Amino acid sequence: MKFSQARQGRIFVIRLEDGEIVHEVIERFAAEQSIRAAAIIAVGALDSGSRVVVGPEEGRSTPVVPMEHLLENVHEVAGTGTLFPDEEGRPQIHMHCAMGRKDRTVTGCIRRGVKVWQILEVVLWELLDTPARRVADSALGFNLMQPE
Repeated sequence: MKFSQARQGRIFVIRLEDGEIVHEVIERFAAEQSIRAAAIIAVGALDSGSRVVVGPEEGRSTPVVPMEHLLENVHEVAGTGTLFPDEEGRPQIHMHCAMGRKDRTVTGCIRRGVKVWQILEVVLWELLDTPARRVADSALGFNLMQPE
């Protein structure tokens, strides 16, 4: 286990609008507000055509080959995530969501592009004084959060 501490900074209450791409809007907002790190929760709905990563093709193979799921209709959503800078200092979100419609639920990472249906309510807690960042891991094939 690796860890670092942080202090709580500002808290933002955000409403994303119909058609907005979640990770793009939140990362842009973080850059505009000079938010380096944050914890995020979200609730609302996602539109058809949204793409989510739903796991690796093979559990222990490297590099990781992600599987993608395409939402074929509107889904209710609840999600949580983090935001830390990448190696160039750009805000990068990592958020997983559970998306449901009728009696089916799919859970996955929103990084491939999920689109808001009508609204998505987001609460973002800024984290201060943390050295945490995302660093490319060539063996796995994606950016890992490094807390120290």
